[in-house]
Amino acid sequence: MRASCSSLLDRVSDLQRYWYSRNALAAALLPLSWIFCALAMLRRRFYRYRNRFAPRLPVPIIVVGNISVGGTGKTPMVIWLAGLLKAYGFKPGIVSRGYGGRARQWPQQVTSESDPQCAGDEPVLIALRTGCPVMIAPRRNAAARALLDNDDCDVLISDDGLQHYGLMRDIEIALVDAHKGMGNGWCLPAGPLREPASRLREVDFVVTHGARDGAQYGMVLRGDRVFNLRDPGIIQSLDSFKRMPIHAVAGVGSPARFFEMLKARGLDIDAHVFRDHHRFTAADLDFGDARPVLMTEKDAIKCRAFAQPHHWYLPITAAPDERLAQQVLDRLRSRIAAASSVGGQPPELSQRGQETTRYPGLPDH
Repeated sequence: MRASCSSLLDRVSDLQRYWYSRNALAAALLPLSWIFCALAMLRRRFYRYRNRFAPRLPVPIIVVGNISVGGTGKTPMVIWLAGLLKAYGFKPGIVSRGYGGRARQWPQQVTSESDPQCAGDEPVLIALRTGCPVMIAPRRNAAARALLDNDDCDVLISDDGLQHYGLMRDIEIALVDAHKGMGNGWCLPAGPLREPASRLREVDFVVTHGARDGAQYGMVLRGDRVFNLRDPGIIQSLDSFKRMPIHAVAGVGSPARFFEMLKARGLDIDAHVFRDHHRFTAADLDFGDARPVLMTEKDAIKCRAFAQPHHWYLPITAAPDERLAQQVLDRLRSRIAAASSVGGQPPELSQRGQETTRYPGLPDH
C-alpha cells in the first residue's frame, strides 16, 4: 500500500476512533454537538411549518438517505428502488445534489455519458444503472421541477435527501450501517450523526446495511461478475481473480467494506484507499506492475477515459429484505390513493403498482 493511502487510512481510523467511542475529545466537543442538534431540529421545524403553505409537486416523492456521515449503501438502494418501481409500471425520475460535480449551471440533466467531473460520480452511475432520467442541483426542489418539466415521470426518488427538508416527501427510507451503527450516539462534531438518533423513529423504513437478523429491514450487497473497464464486453467471475495478487482501489464512503468483501471471497489484495468522490488520474492507477486493478463501479465511472486492459470493476447490487419491496409498494399506493381523494395526484396514478416485468427479489403475490 502506498504511503499516501496509508496516511489517509490512518486519518480515517483516527476520526472513527473519536466518533465511534465516547472518549475525552468527543466529550469535549459535546457543547458544539448540542448546538448542532438544536439547530438541526429548529431547521426541520421551520421547513415543516413552511411546507404547510407551499404547493406540493404533482407526483409522490421517495427520499433515500441516512442520518450519519459516511457510506451506508444509499446509491445501491436508489438503483434497486428505481428498478422495483419500473417493474411495477411506474416511471421514476431521480434527483440528486450531484456532490463532487462542477457544473456551470443548475439544474443539469445527467445521462450515462455525462462527465462525472461536471455531474458527480454517483448521479452518472445511477443514470447508467437505472436508465431513468436524472436531474441534479444544489436545491433539490429545483432539480425536481426541472425533471418534471423535461421528462414524463410519475414518481421521484431523492438520492441522499433526508436532510433536504425543502423538498416535501411522501416516503422516507433511512439506511444504517450495521457495523458502525450510530457510533457514539452524538451529533457532529462530537459524533457522526447529522441528526439525533431519534429521527429514525419518524421515517417510514429503516434499512440496515450488512444485517439480516434483528433489523427492521436488512440489506446486503452482492457482486459476482467483474467487467473490464476498457471493454465492458469482457466479463469474468470474481472468483477467477483468486489466482493472483491484485490491486484493489476504492474511493467511496466505506472503502473498508469493499476490501473486506474481496478478502471474504478469497482474493489476495493490495488495498489502495482514496477520498470519497476522488478525481482520479491515470497516475493514480499506475502501481508499477501489470497486476489486475479492481475497483468499485463508482470509481470506474471516473476512469473510463484512461482505462487500460488490466483495469476491472465490480458492480454491486442491493439485496434488501424481501418484505421491503411489497411494503414500499403498499405505502406508495396508499399515499397516491390519499392524494387522489383530495385532488393532489393524477387519478391514473392510483392504477399503477401492478407488476409489469418480473423483478428479482420481489415477493410472490
